[in-house]
Amino acid sequence: MTSPEMRLDKWLWAARFFKTRKLAIEAINGGKVHLNGQRTKPGKCITVGSRLTIHKESLEWDIEVLELPKQRRPASEAIHFYREEETSREQRLLQIEEQRLLRAAAPRPAAGKPSKRDRRMIHSFTGKDR
Repeated sequence: MTSPEMRLDKWLWAARFFKTRKLAIEAINGGKVHLNGQRTKPGKCITVGSRLTIHKESLEWDIEVLELPKQRRPASEAIHFYREEETSREQRLLQIEEQRLLRAAAPRPAAGKPSKRDRRMIHSFTGKDR
């Protein structure tokens, strides 16, 4: 008897790394997902114990597949489908915190068009007379 297998794109979708299978396929084809250290194709079958490296935006996960679900489950159950390396988790949380701090420090553009006072200040700064 062979060990159970599942398509990589379907597993990524079921484990809730991607919202749709199409997004999972695009990430795999774009080289953002590696299976056992190698680039792969969406239809590649994975088994329990497979190692995945997933890059999504600026974040990275190094995980080991623990379960092959028959269907997509809620996020609270999906976290049991894999085990993430502790160093990967710490690095990802550090990146999230850095991004949060950068967003908080970045100036936000004013909402809407400038007020009459703002326009006068802009004109006086640029030296334009209407």
